[in-house]
Formats: sequence, C-alpha cells, structure tokens
Amino acid sequence: MAGQSSGTGGSGSSVAGNASSGGSNAGGSVGTAGSGTGGKGASGGSSASGGAGGKGSGGAASGGAASGGAASGGGANGGAGGGGSTTPGMSAGCGKAPTIASNMYNNGKPISMTVGSMQRRYILSVPTNYVNTKAYKLVIAYHQRDGNDLQMYANQYYHLQPLSKDSTIFVAPNGQLNNAPCTGMSDKGEGSCGWPNPNDTDMNFADAMVKAVEESFCVDTNRIFATGWSYGGSMSYATACARPLGATNGYIRAIAVYSGSQLSGQCTPSKPVAYYASHGTTDQVLCYDSNSSGCQVGNGMQLAQNFAKANGCTCAAPQKVTSGNHVCTSIMGCMTGYPTEFCSFNGDHTPDPKDPGQGNSWEYQKAWDFLNQF
Repeated sequence: MAGQSSGTGGSGSSVAGNASSGGSNAGGSVGTAGSGTGGKGASGGSSASGGAGGKGSGGAASGGAASGGAASGGGANGGAGGGGSTTPGMSAGCGKAPTIASNMYNNGKPISMTVGSMQRRYILSVPTNYVNTKAYKLVIAYHQRDGNDLQMYANQYYHLQPLSKDSTIFVAPNGQLNNAPCTGMSDKGEGSCGWPNPNDTDMNFADAMVKAVEESFCVDTNRIFATGWSYGGSMSYATACARPLGATNGYIRAIAVYSGSQLSGQCTPSKPVAYYASHGTTDQVLCYDSNSSGCQVGNGMQLAQNFAKANGCTCAAPQKVTSGNHVCTSIMGCMTGYPTEFCSFNGDHTPDPKDPGQGNSWEYQKAWDFLNQF
C-alpha cells in the first residue's frame, strides 16, 4: 500500500480508565504465557486464538489510566468522511419509546437473547441525553480472548465511550467457548472465551444483537462500527468482511482493529469498509507480518492490505517502525470515504501501545478520531 506516513504529532488526549487486559496469547494450538504491566487492568492474562492457546499470566494490564497522552500526528487521511450516504439512516426504533427496559442498560447488566440454539448475551450503553428522534452512531466492542462483555463495560468499550461525549450507543457482545456461550460474571474476563465463529454462529449473534438495538433505539444505520483487540480484532475484521454497509444484510461502515489476525473465519473482503489498524512489530502472539518470528499465528498487515484492495487503494506495504515513536500510514488512492490506515509501533501484543517516554497510550484517541470522521 502506498501512503503518507505520520509520526507522533502534538499533544492530544485519550481517556482515563483501566486498560483492556493483561498479557495475552493467541496461538493456534500452543499458547505461551503473557504478562501485563502498567496501571490497573480489567483482566489478567489472556489468550486470543481459536485454538488451544496457553493461558496468559499477569494481572495488570498495559496502559492503565490514559489522559493527556501524545496523539498521533496527521489524522486519518485517504478520503475522510462521506462514502455512501452522509444522511443519517433512521432505524426502526426512531420516534418510539425503547422496547428494552430502562433497567437493562447503562448499568453493566447483561441482556440475554437466544440465537439459533444458543443463549447469548450483550451489554448496552446509551447516551444519557438520549432522545428517540435523533439517530446515534453505534459501536460494537468485541472483547479479546479470556475477556467478556463485563470487562468491555468496565473499561468503557476500549475507552471510546468518554471520547464520544454522549454521541454514540455502545454494545459489547459476549463470546463463546467450545460451541457453548460464555457465562462468566466477573469483569476480570473468562478463560478461553472468544470468537471462533463456527458455522457463523458469532456472526448470526452479531446480526441479531444489532437488529435488537436498532429496533429499540434510534440508530444511524449508516454509521455502525466495530472495534476490538486480538480475538476481538479478528471478529471486527470478520464482521466488516461479511457485513459491509451497502451489501445485502450489511451494516458496518468502519472498524478499528488492535493487534488483530484472522481467527474468526476466512472471509476475504470484496466490499469497501473504512479500516484502521495498529500492530506491534515485536508482537509475540499474533504476527505483525509475514516476516515476523517468535509469534504464534497471523499476519496483521495482511488484514490491512486485504481491505486496502477492497477500498480501491494503491497497494504496497505501510511503513514499519524500527525505533522511536509509532508511525501511522494513510494509504493513498482509496475510494472517497473509505480511508485505510495502519499504525506500526515498537511493542508486543497490547491494545495500549505507548511511545518511548510517554506514560499514556495514543491508541484510543487515534481510533476514535478515525471512526468519528464518518
């Protein structure tokens, strides 16, 4: 992908709060112990693969509270905004009183639903100033392996909720394990819970969940996004690939993937979806690119290249950092409204990368700025 690269720019702000997870592993068949460092984490060690990865260790997550950290210079480029309709799409819930009871959202309480033969659940947060005549953006936050919906609520949906300033509805679906729903009730996560998506069971759950939210609340159907770290990044990629806005049954406008891989099916994107991703060059869990060693599975750069092709971009490899601050490459030649951006950083498998000498992560402000341009 040919593109323009940007290093760290002026100061920005990301959100304070607990980091998403501790150390993590994601092997296809063999896991390695991970460890987290930094501030208080919402989870202990975690894994991020469809296979029988080893369980990570370490209770604290990388990152911790994050405010006033350095923001990435040069915002999301390559065709900002637009792409399809710029008019809000009004869902079935617009102009109506919510059908989901008020004691079932904005409090971290899981909402149950049966999809196929499996009982699934999700957690929902709605703006405090919600009115049913205004269409709100919707963000789906997929947890990493060994995580759960309670953890996503505790860390405010990868810290994006405060950045949204009451403009967005957030939903956190809960994963599965061995063809059974994950049922853990601790915000420390649940061992091996993830997004293997066998026979599209996780995709069907996502469809049903989005439909339920759209029918109860006023959702802008032209601005539905997905985000996630590790296994959650995998499911975000899979959802965007299978459900791109504009395609039959599609609804995903843009996604933000943190250190992801393709672990939730083998879909190859053919329709455009605005794409943001970040990945550490020394990731020991999910590989940065085809030249990586010491990692277990995957190719994070390849995912970006796949969507660059679908988005009509000029294909080449984005800049890979070797030292110093992270570098974000905005891919050139993409269709208007479908930017593709890849951020390379020096670091391991984490959703909370930091530049040298910085105490806070640049990631979440960067991701929110990318999604919020639509």
